[in-house]
Amino acid sequence: MGLLNDLKTKVLTADGAMGTLLYSYGIDYCYEELNVSKPEIIEDIHKRYIESGADIIQTNTYTANAIKLARYGIEDQVVAINEGAVAIAKRAAAPGGQYVLGTIGGIRGIRKTDETLEEILEALHTQATILIEGGVDGLLLETFYDFEELSALVKLLRAHTALPIIAQVSMHEPGVLQNGVSLNEALHTLESLGANIVGVNCRLGPHHTIQAFENVELPETAFLSAYPNASLLDVEDGKVVYESEADYFGRAAVLLRDEGVRLIGGCCGTTPAHIAEVKKRLADLPPIKAKIVEKKKSLIIKDADEAAHEPLHVQAKKQRTIIVELDTPRHLETDAFVDGARILQDAGADAVTMADNSLASPRVSNMAMGARLKYEKNVRALAHITCRDRNLIGLQSHLMGLDALGITDILAVTGDPTKVGDFPGATSVYDVSSIELLELIKKLNEGISFSGKPLRKKANFSVAGAFNPNVRNVARAVPRLEKKIAAGADYFISQPVYTKEKIIEVYEATKHIEEPIFLGIMPLTSLRNSEFLHNEVPGIKLSEDVLTRMRDCEEDKERARAEGLKIAKELIDVAAPLFKGIYLITPFMRYDMTVELIDYIKQLDAQTEGEQVNVETTH
Repeated sequence: MGLLNDLKTKVLTADGAMGTLLYSYGIDYCYEELNVSKPEIIEDIHKRYIESGADIIQTNTYTANAIKLARYGIEDQVVAINEGAVAIAKRAAAPGGQYVLGTIGGIRGIRKTDETLEEILEALHTQATILIEGGVDGLLLETFYDFEELSALVKLLRAHTALPIIAQVSMHEPGVLQNGVSLNEALHTLESLGANIVGVNCRLGPHHTIQAFENVELPETAFLSAYPNASLLDVEDGKVVYESEADYFGRAAVLLRDEGVRLIGGCCGTTPAHIAEVKKRLADLPPIKAKIVEKKKSLIIKDADEAAHEPLHVQAKKQRTIIVELDTPRHLETDAFVDGARILQDAGADAVTMADNSLASPRVSNMAMGARLKYEKNVRALAHITCRDRNLIGLQSHLMGLDALGITDILAVTGDPTKVGDFPGATSVYDVSSIELLELIKKLNEGISFSGKPLRKKANFSVAGAFNPNVRNVARAVPRLEKKIAAGADYFISQPVYTKEKIIEVYEATKHIEEPIFLGIMPLTSLRNSEFLHNEVPGIKLSEDVLTRMRDCEEDKERARAEGLKIAKELIDVAAPLFKGIYLITPFMRYDMTVELIDYIKQLDAQTEGEQVNVETTH
């Protein structure tokens, strides 16, 4: 336990970034693979940090696990890459006796990734075992944004090794993790799980890292560590750069020591010059053994503004609720849309839903049109939000804007890929999936930003998840609904259904689910429209009977319209007794058709209510 004994009386200097130097060499492949193909490059970097005064170096194994190496198709080289890394680092450290830490990097970011936590732990445990067997002096767990992942890994590794464990979180905002937990609480939790050294690395530069530690109390038995970036990153001529003088970084190291940190190194953007300054500035400085942390006043997160309407999911559990989709225009003449939405609400629609550039084709912003509906016509707007068009910054900004406008009804969807729309060369973002978007929206309802920062006020979103029932076996789609419920879905809005049998199948497969389902019904307008939906639109399938009926009306537009409405009413006859929520999709701004269907639903409900009264009177 030499490392831990040294930290009792010393402030130790760790090395800096490996990737920064490799990037500067023009290497753009998997850095960890160099442990096998060009070990001399890695060994030279280790030696440069040792010559700069580092007491500790870390193996070049940040992404050397099966999950991340699979991105390069070299997951079968996990053993060779990790064994090579340890051998290289130990060879470089042998003359001076520096400690060698086996580095394990976090996998999750804000996205939970496709791998389960169990799969992640298996991959990282396998990597840790190789590093331990190679003879490292401790394990460095770094750049973990997801606290669940890091906590579980510390607990797992502590049960399998007595070596020192350094557990480091990464923050988007100083002093708070992305799950909203304070840095102080997180580090003490890691200590209780068995980590010997706890701290932070990456993302933040020296200034914000120091700021984060100001409110961290000294652990009872563990030590504190910090590996800040050289600065905030910038991009020049397409290249990532960090603007930071080595002298500034060295002076910052002293301030970190003043906050009780005993192990100080560098992350992105740091070089041997930075580490040399750290070593020089920390020379002969003893560690801080007592620290008074001023208790900050807790920021009060205000309750959400009172909603203007009862949430749709609450309403739909008690009574008939009808929502109607009306696509915003592809052009700049918007008055007809606004007038149509008001007509739909006057006819009895509880909310007007607006897609978010459906089929990846640009339309007038549903936020803008939602604001017009709300403030000009007092129409309740339900805005769809896709993961396709906005990165995490844009998504949070958009949602905050909706909250500011008082538009609280949301449908979270993944979104059709751009290649199916008007701009096939446009980029599909997909920073998150629809399930992860649900989780993030629910964080806003707690007053917490995507990064974990308090927002001073809670949002008040009622959030729907999308549901595609047009699959061969609806029962197999139910687990995904349950995942969305776990992520925070309050209710579901389905794709349109075109057979009575499918409606019944949906009901039987989902009747155990408490969250309401708004079953989708969209009237057909012509054979061409029917065949397009059936053959080209993802998630929609028509029965042969429906196609035949529309085919029979091919030459007569009015007859086709009437037949489309007749088919929709027949589907409503089946759906209305089974689902309190009905979702009517308006085709081609033909809201007159939707109004007729709303009237039909209300007539059915009145008829049913009358029959119930007669039965009660009879009894």
